[in-house]
Amino acid sequence: MTEVHRNGKEILVVDDDLDTARMFAVMLRQLGHAVEYVTSPQAVVDAARSIRPWLIFLDIGMPGLNGWELAPILKRELGHEAVRIVAVSGYGAPEHHRRSREAGFDAHVQKPVDMTLLQSILAQIK
Repeated sequence: MTEVHRNGKEILVVDDDLDTARMFAVMLRQLGHAVEYVTSPQAVVDAARSIRPWLIFLDIGMPGLNGWELAPILKRELGHEAVRIVAVSGYGAPEHHRRSREAGFDAHVQKPVDMTLLQSILAQIK
């Protein structure tokens, strides 16, 4: 995990692939955001409680707890209006987008995510 900034603008990145989580964090930092990342789905709720992020980028396909299972838990724990959650996944079929909406995600984007897409997501989610 990286350093936690407590200014209310933190972003939490969740991906079971360490390289992907780090890459996401680097891109977000280049855009001026404070970022924390976790690679264990079991650590997500505790990390989110600790840093109180305004935005979470949450991978769907993780072992143990997947993103569709975690999103409603995070919304409940952090408050539905207090946090925005974006599904980030290799899954891009209409069924996957529907499942993400039903789970409480605010948006669903397909990997790979580049800087242009990331900037667009951030502009829309605010």
